[in-house]
Amino acid sequence: MRTFPTQKVSPPAAAPVTVRTPSPRLLAWGWAAALCALYATVAVRRHQLLRTTGYDLGIFEQAVRAYAELRAPVVPLRGEGFNLLGDHFHPLLAALAPLYRLWPSPLCLLVAQSALLAVAVVPLARWAARALGRRAAHAVAAVYGLSWGIASAAAFDFHEVALAVPLLACSLEALARRRWRAAVAWAAPLLLVKEDLGLTLAAIGAYIAWRGGPRRLGIATAFVGVAGSAVEILLLLPAFHPGDAYAHGGNLTEGHGSLLSTLAHAPLDALRPDIKAMTLVLVFAPSALLALRSPLALIAVPTLAWRMLSQNAFHWGTAFHYSAVLMPVVTAGLIDALTAWRRTAHPLADRHVRASLATALAVTLVMLPSFPLALLAQRATWRTTPHVEAARALLARIPDGATVAASNRLVPQLTSRCTVVVFPAFPVAGKLYEYDRKRLPRPTAEWIVFDRRPPEAWPYRTGHWPYPIKQQLAELAAAEKRYGYERVARRDGITLLRRR
Repeated sequence: MRTFPTQKVSPPAAAPVTVRTPSPRLLAWGWAAALCALYATVAVRRHQLLRTTGYDLGIFEQAVRAYAELRAPVVPLRGEGFNLLGDHFHPLLAALAPLYRLWPSPLCLLVAQSALLAVAVVPLARWAARALGRRAAHAVAAVYGLSWGIASAAAFDFHEVALAVPLLACSLEALARRRWRAAVAWAAPLLLVKEDLGLTLAAIGAYIAWRGGPRRLGIATAFVGVAGSAVEILLLLPAFHPGDAYAHGGNLTEGHGSLLSTLAHAPLDALRPDIKAMTLVLVFAPSALLALRSPLALIAVPTLAWRMLSQNAFHWGTAFHYSAVLMPVVTAGLIDALTAWRRTAHPLADRHVRASLATALAVTLVMLPSFPLALLAQRATWRTTPHVEAARALLARIPDGATVAASNRLVPQLTSRCTVVVFPAFPVAGKLYEYDRKRLPRPTAEWIVFDRRPPEAWPYRTGHWPYPIKQQLAELAAAEKRYGYERVARRDGITLLRRR
């Protein structure tokens, strides 16, 4: 019987296993969602614990509430008949009015701010994924999202600069892609966010002209930015202010007797006292100082300049919201600096990029416990104290639509349903930080609610504001004895009075 040789048949080759990685768009929006939830958790919890303030959450809620009711942004907290466009020029704030109309609550502003700060990560992470790779994009997103400047803004009430952060981030990404007109289009609304941001728009125009973009476009953008800020500061803000002046002009007064002497001392004044130099270092620290190697870092100069030369000490440090607009610039500078290195033929380029991102991420994480996102890890953040419960019970006794004079920490608990001013009367005659302790006007509100317990909340020190506790207690006693108020209730240091 004839046999045939058998052939060994090899099994078919297995199909290659493909690992799906998220697209840059999905990666970026995933980070935005996570950061929004993080920021909103901190902000909302602070409000629930009575840690938000009339100055500034209450002020901005009164303005947005007025816009939602199709009224001028008159803010009783800033003075009788005070139009908030006479304080800072931020008409873009009206964009939040439809949202507030649907959800009339201070939480609306806090969540909106959280979303605005978080969505700025989208263009930055998308740019990093395209230029450096997806793993690098995760590191860049963390550097931005956990940076101290964003954390400080997310955990301190609401401020108009939150509107500027995503606009600036989108403009910076467009600059990186050399989409000059798109960069200008994204940056132009900065003029409607705050009066000093016209100088940031001017810096973007100067960058376009310097880095090979359309020179006419760059020069025109720079001119519009400078002219826009000048018109707002010299004409528009005084027109809305009851004193026909720029409300914050005192922060930029001549510090050495004359303008010439002030300009001569400006380089040293920008570094004195020491807190200024520390802040300048910390601004670029999340990038491991690599952002200083990018020309994009120059876009941060206008904001840093007015802050360091201001006479207001609050502008010099790392608290509050003043550094929020700088964090997109610093993150963009980091991406740009590493992109330039990645494009070289150096054999250690990839290793250098990885080491740089690891360093930037490490610096960001090391600084994290010193800033307010660390509140999430504190047990006190998740405990509602009897004092908070007492405050809520007394505030619930005030009817909707009433006029109320309230302690600073109690103000934003009422601004969505009452007309509220700070107790004792502040500011006087619509002036900013006017402490006339000898002649305070008598209270005229229907209700007074006063908390004698000093608040314990970042970024303020423990203590009473705007006047010493002895004077506030004296004004409270005068309300009962001389001004016709009767005590309705008192609980855990909180006093509720009603006018007879």
